Amino acid sequence: VNVLLWWEPFGRPRRTADCLRRYNISGCRLSTDRSRYGEARAVLFHHRDLALHGAEALPRGSPPRPPRQLWVWMNFESPSHSPGLRGLAGLFNWTMSYRRDSDVFVPYGYLYAPPAPRPFVLPRKTRLVAWVISHWNEEHARVRYYRQLKEHLAIDVYGARGLALAEGGVVETVSPYKFYLAFENSQHTDYITEKLWRNAFAASAVPVVLGPRRANYERFIPPDSFIHVDDFPSPRLLATYLKFLDKSKPNYRRYFAWRKKYEVHVTSFWDEHFCKVCEAVRAAGNQIKMVRNLASWFES
Repeated sequence: VNVLLWWEPFGRPRRTADCLRRYNISGCRLSTDRSRYGEARAVLFHHRDLALHGAEALPRGSPPRPPRQLWVWMNFESPSHSPGLRGLAGLFNWTMSYRRDSDVFVPYGYLYAPPAPRPFVLPRKTRLVAWVISHWNEEHARVRYYRQLKEHLAIDVYGARGLALAEGGVVETVSPYKFYLAFENSQHTDYITEKLWRNAFAASAVPVVLGPRRANYERFIPPDSFIHVDDFPSPRLLATYLKFLDKSKPNYRRYFAWRKKYEVHVTSFWDEHFCKVCEAVRAAGNQIKMVRNLASWFES
């Protein structure tokens, strides 16, 4: 299957994805060479770059696309950070995003049951609450909530307005903490990012989440694997509960019971996405559809 990447996401040059070795997906040929447009079975368009260059930068020609060629819209930002959706109706055949109802669903992470579960060892916890934030915006719900929560609880902030990350990055920084504020930059259906999967789960910290509703999280992770801010009438009561868990080892350890059955997969940007498209194209055969109204679907 020939897949053409029209723009390299965020303008970063990349090597060809090794789909066979990494994901056991065979027969994938990924290219960024636009002269091969005519032979591509699927063309991938990254929304951030599409918004930057405009729809007029899409392929032009007569006919504009070969028969059976699939145009795939790819986006991993939330609707709040996806400008220019309105002008894209009727252009794409497929969607690829973190939403479960995408044509090609690629979440930021997922849990899986390994054939033989490995014993889980909780790292030594010497600190209470960490938060890593790169884009600070006083208007965001997460910053407003943090400001209220820190009145009742000490929170170590890393990144934009705080401490420098430890050598090795986020996981190494967060590992000594009992809790991690997995606060999303905006609240939308299925928008559950690496803040949960990598920053909290991979670091073995209990995620305190602010994002979509609890029921939405429970479609992806066990109900006793996280704490939702909506579970508490106020930030003060959440702070009280975290302090209680800090003093009660058995109650704290309950948040890791799911580790007996599951392990965490953190999605690899962008190789995994390209390989998944290739796999989906092959599975679809000759089916062709059209995304009639991209904006109304994605913003719903």
